[in-house]
Amino acid sequence: MEKNTKKSFIGTVVSNKGDKTIIVAVDRHVKHPVLGKRIKKTTRLAAHDETNSANIGDKVKIVESRPLSKTKHFYLVEILEKAEQL
Repeated sequence: MEKNTKKSFIGTVVSNKGDKTIIVAVDRHVKHPVLGKRIKKTTRLAAHDETNSANIGDKVKIVESRPLSKTKHFYLVEILEKAEQL
């Protein structure tokens, strides 16, 4: 029997205003139940960022964990791509 694997998502940081917290927007495509057309759905997930290293626009990977607060159930694993700075 294999061990349960944790869910991981790749998304874009949309907010880093909280201390050690980032909000990550995860996009997915689902098929419309009647029309059959693909629709883009966005889920916003709060994730723990211990070092406050992620900035808005960064592409990041997050993994589920035990509940860290009322809304935080994920933590930052790595920053895949840094956003361009203006």
